[in-house]
Amino acid sequence: MTDLKHLAQPGHEIAVRVTPRASRNAVTLGPDGAIRVSVTTVPEDGKANAVVIKLLAKSIGIAKSRLVLLRGASARDKLFRIVD
Repeated sequence: MTDLKHLAQPGHEIAVRVTPRASRNAVTLGPDGAIRVSVTTVPEDGKANAVVIKLLAKSIGIAKSRLVLLRGASARDKLFRIVD
């Protein structure tokens, strides 16, 4: 899993690209430095978003409750903010 602990600052916004129905759950950095999250879950009823939040929080080293989805609830490109 990619270490993103340097992003663990309140108010920091994190853009991610999600790939649902992947072969495994993973958080990686793309060649352009973009954060990519792959999840095995299907994108229905917020199930994939819940797994994305869990994986992203774990790789950043914060509680899941500190990640707030700002934009992209039903899109592949999402924007999260870290709150206090």
